[in-house]
Amino acid sequence: MRILVTTAPFGELDRTPIQLLDELDCVVDHNPFGRRLTEDELAELVPECDILIAGTEPITKKVFANAPNLKLISRVGIGLDSVDLQEAKLRQVKVSYTPDAPAPAVAELTMGLMLSLLRRITISNNGLRDGQWRRHFGRRLSESVVGIIGYGRIGKRVVEHLSGFRCTEILINDINPLDLSDLAHNCKSASKEQIYKEADIISLHVPLTNNTKGMIGKEEIGRMRPETLLVNTSRGGVIDESALYAAMAEGMLGGAAIDVFESEPYSGPLCTLEQCLLTAHMGSMTSDCRARMEIEATEEVVRFVLGKPLEGAVPASEYRMQVGKS
Repeated sequence: MRILVTTAPFGELDRTPIQLLDELDCVVDHNPFGRRLTEDELAELVPECDILIAGTEPITKKVFANAPNLKLISRVGIGLDSVDLQEAKLRQVKVSYTPDAPAPAVAELTMGLMLSLLRRITISNNGLRDGQWRRHFGRRLSESVVGIIGYGRIGKRVVEHLSGFRCTEILINDINPLDLSDLAHNCKSASKEQIYKEADIISLHVPLTNNTKGMIGKEEIGRMRPETLLVNTSRGGVIDESALYAAMAEGMLGGAAIDVFESEPYSGPLCTLEQCLLTAHMGSMTSDCRARMEIEATEEVVRFVLGKPLEGAVPASEYRMQVGKS
């Protein structure tokens, strides 16, 4: 079998994934660019590929058409919007992922972004470097109503972290029925509309699906208060970036922290806004979580090659929810 590793970096923090692949009787090729591949670049690399250890590169119909031998996609990470699951199903290509591994790192980054927005940390840092000594007034989490949209692996961890800050209230929304009986009294189930209206901070933790694509647009932002802070560490397509820029340029939001973008690498107009904190899709990029993602994805490949059952196979629910791919 021939294995193509397209995710980058790979095996830099922990050599275990490399060692696992070396033990297989397979030919292993690696991403020659050392960065996220484009659709065309990936399509050129896959013709002889049997197994793909993938990052966030677009695995589209075009890529599948160029990969007649492809049997398994082992995704390093949780997001599946880059993989055309319907095409994979049609071609009987198995897909697995590592949904638990990145959750701790993404949740902690979310907390850091919230605190930075509330205390205007990056604005103070940038001003000081420009020769400005200005002591900014900020807000505290304990005096804030926080809205969590998406109560899955990451959303739950964020709520756990928030519990230590004794927030005024934590409003939680999810597509599935919520059982909040084990949480503190300040955690309440809420509609998205209530969160837009009442939350001081809104944090998004949803997958990119037919229902969530463009979920935060002009209308939704218009329901928020001018001092509301918006955090997105989920998927870029969830927010209409043009609507976000227009609203922030007009002072309709207090600030935003965005780690994910509809098109990456990002270099759009949000970069010009001081009150918009931007990071380069680094939610999962802690050494331990990144290494765990790579190891789990590679272990799945080993199981497949040895004819053992997959442990991280993508469930049917993900196939049903996914946004259609071209």
